[in-house]
Amino acid sequence: MRVLDLSAYIAGPYGCTLLADQGAEVLKIEPPGGDNLRQYPSTLPSESRAFLGVNRSKRGVVLDLKKAEDHAVLLKLVRDADVLVHNFRPSVPKRLGIDHERLNLINPRLIYCAVTGYGETGPMKDKAGYDQVLQTMTGMCTLQGKRGGAPEIIYGSVVDYYAAALLAAGVSSALYERERSGLGQFVGISLLRSALTMQSARMIWAEGESLDIGRDMRSGGVTGIHPTREGYIYISANTAHFWKALCEKTGLGALAADARYDSVRKRAQFAAEIVPKLHAALAARDAFEWEALFGDDVPCAAARRIEDMFDHPQVLAEGMVGTLEHPAVGRYRGVTHPIKFGRTPGPAPFAAPTLGQHSDAVIAAAGTSAEARDARGDPKRRQR
Repeated sequence: MRVLDLSAYIAGPYGCTLLADQGAEVLKIEPPGGDNLRQYPSTLPSESRAFLGVNRSKRGVVLDLKKAEDHAVLLKLVRDADVLVHNFRPSVPKRLGIDHERLNLINPRLIYCAVTGYGETGPMKDKAGYDQVLQTMTGMCTLQGKRGGAPEIIYGSVVDYYAAALLAAGVSSALYERERSGLGQFVGISLLRSALTMQSARMIWAEGESLDIGRDMRSGGVTGIHPTREGYIYISANTAHFWKALCEKTGLGALAADARYDSVRKRAQFAAEIVPKLHAALAARDAFEWEALFGDDVPCAAARRIEDMFDHPQVLAEGMVGTLEHPAVGRYRGVTHPIKFGRTPGPAPFAAPTLGQHSDAVIAAAGTSAEARDARGDPKRRQR
C-alpha cells in the first residue's frame, strides 16, 4: 500500500507512521519550509526530536502545491496511491485542488483521510484545532486539575496520539472494505472526536439525571501516586484481593479486616483516615524497594523518567526500542514495532527523512525528469 502523507504536527503524521509500521510505503510530502514540527524546540542540533519520533519509516518529498508543476506531480502520485492523508482545514483542500471530489475522479480507489480540529461540518469546522486546545475545550483539563483548583494540561499530546490510532484504524478498515467493493472513500478524523471518544466513560447522561454530577473516574484515596522514603510509587488496589495484599505487605492488616473499608467506594469515602496511615507505612522503604516487595501481588510502578525506558528489561524484551541511522543525526534509539504480528512481523523500521531526502527519486519515478525539476527551481536542488 502506498500512502501519501501531506499532514503535519502529530495526529496525521503518526497515524501514517502506524501504517508504515504495518508495511505501507509512506511518502512524507512537505512544503518547501517543511513540517512545522521540524521547527519545534529540540536539544538535538540538526533535527527536531519530535519530528524524528513521529515520522519514522517514511520517504521524504518536497512539493509546493501552489506551483502548477508540483501540483501536477502530486496528481501523478495520486493515480497510483492507495491512501492520501492531510490535516488541512476543510476549506483549504479545494483551494489547493486536492479535495476529495477531484482526487476521486483521478483515482476512485483512493482512501482519502482528512484530519481536522473540529470535524467536517458545523460552525467551528474551519477553526484551527490543536491537542491542548481540544483538551481544554472538552473538559479534560478541568477534570485533570485538583477539585476546586485551576484546570491542568495533560502533557504528552494524548489527543493527537489517540487521533493517530483512530486514523490508522479507520484507514485500515476502509482498505479492507475496498477489497470487497473496489472503491475508495472519505475517512474523517477529528481532534474533537478523539478527545470525546477518550472520555466515553464520562460522556454518559441518563434521562432524568441531573447534568451537573460527578464524572471523575478516579477511584480516589488509596489508588494513586504516593510518596515513599525516597521517590514516588503508583498503587492500584481497587479489588478486594489487591486491597488485602497491600494491607498485608505494608503491615496494615487491620485495615483489610475493617468493614468500613471493604469496597472501593468506602475507601474513597474514608480516604482521609486511610491515606495518612498508608503514607506512614510507605516511608519505611524507597519506591523501588516497595515495587520489588509488592511484586505481582499489588499492581504498582515506581515513578521513573522516560530516559529509564531505553534500557528497561521489559521494554527490551518486547523489542520496542530499535537503533536507527539518520543522515544528519547519526545513530539514535527510538520506539519501533508498537504492534506485534505473529506471522507477518512487518518491515524493519528506518529513520524519519530529512527535508526532501527522496524528492528526486520519487518525482522521477512519477515521470518528471531531474532537468524539469531544476528548471522549476526545486529548493532541495538549489541547496546542493
